[in-house]
Amino acid sequence: MSESHKVIWAEHALTENGWQKDVCVEIDSQGTIATVSAEQKPKGTQVGILLPAMANLHSHAFQRAMAGMTETRGPDPKDSFWSWRKLMYGFLQHISPDDAEAIAAFGQMEMLESGYASVGEFHYLHHQIDGTPYMQCAEMCERLVSAANTSGIGLSLLPVLYEQGGCDGRALKDGQLRFGNSFDAFEKLYNDAHRLIRPFSRTMSLGLAPHSLRAVSAPTLSNAVQLAKGGPIHIHVAEQEAEVQELKAATNARPVEWLLDNQELNSSWCLIHATQMEPFEAEQLAKTRAAVGLCPITESNLGDGIFDGVAFQRNNGVFGIGTDSNIRISLSEELRTLEYSQRLQHKGRAIYAQSARSNGRMLYDAALKGGAQALQRNSGAIATGRQADLLALDKSSANFIAVEEDQWLDAWIFAADDSLVSDVWSVGAHVVIDGQHIKREEIAARYKASMTALMQKL
Repeated sequence: MSESHKVIWAEHALTENGWQKDVCVEIDSQGTIATVSAEQKPKGTQVGILLPAMANLHSHAFQRAMAGMTETRGPDPKDSFWSWRKLMYGFLQHISPDDAEAIAAFGQMEMLESGYASVGEFHYLHHQIDGTPYMQCAEMCERLVSAANTSGIGLSLLPVLYEQGGCDGRALKDGQLRFGNSFDAFEKLYNDAHRLIRPFSRTMSLGLAPHSLRAVSAPTLSNAVQLAKGGPIHIHVAEQEAEVQELKAATNARPVEWLLDNQELNSSWCLIHATQMEPFEAEQLAKTRAAVGLCPITESNLGDGIFDGVAFQRNNGVFGIGTDSNIRISLSEELRTLEYSQRLQHKGRAIYAQSARSNGRMLYDAALKGGAQALQRNSGAIATGRQADLLALDKSSANFIAVEEDQWLDAWIFAADDSLVSDVWSVGAHVVIDGQHIKREEIAARYKASMTALMQKL
């Protein structure tokens, strides 16, 4: 057997046909699942519980460096997202391209160790500190591509279009200067980014991210949709109440309501957060088949509010999960936080469970589907022809002694943590072995060096 052809044997695997025993998964040289066969004798790499690996549909890589630095109260007695944003802008005054690459690789490594095989990078740190473009306008995109090649994560690069400082069209200032582009300048950056990832088309792809309805005008948003040509379109929407009020004052419509009325939402779209929705918005949005990108840990950390998961589920809405600010990178905790927020909101238990599938299984299946859709990634299932984005859980863990099948997911998500993740493959590349990334020492050393130098500037 050639080195590029891999075989994974699992005692149990969650395949497209449900749970199966003694499953052999063959992966071809392109990182695609060639065959899936049950009731096979052990061979190749042997694991306990094999699952499709998740797509992390929303990340701001550089914010990983801020984790733990924003938990003191600001001057306003009622601290909020907006005071956190002020601290974030201050941090931006010092991050160099080398820093950005080191931070991104470290965060991606943690994502892989958590069980994510790919990430949608909502990338808006484009320019130098004063807003001047780098000599190569897509310099920061190139650093993200380089980081992904180091970590081995599948990358969906989502360059952000950030045009204005608010719905009134005011000019960008301070930290926003590093984000800003006219549409013409952004189009050049976007095309340069496309050329950057073309050599890595097996593991990377390109989408487009109008930052928010505050940061782009209506005509520019329409131009951006045309530029995407059917590729992924991700946009922050209805994250904070102040954002809702600003848009209502400018347009007499709420953010999700405005998008429903002014854009043809479909499965190419991913609306990030959407925590501030009225029931009619949740119902209508679900019917468009656009995904919602939920980031429950960050939404909790910033006090964004609680997504209307019950109404969205009732209308068969599509959702995936992301790590957003990367304050805490944990796949199981994102899902647990999502479910617990619904329990607190509706004063019930097992909100997402159905009669035939447990709570953990429902959450995992839904987020797999939504993440793959949002990144237009051929993943999300252990099935012939899908990309081999896979993870294994350690079946020998004491957490699994009294449970089986769907309950393995319940135990991982609600009773344990991501230390149960033993192995991860991204497009067939075995990047996490025995719970540790294969380049952990190298990536961590570079991150520590970068952070040490960066902290001396703050």
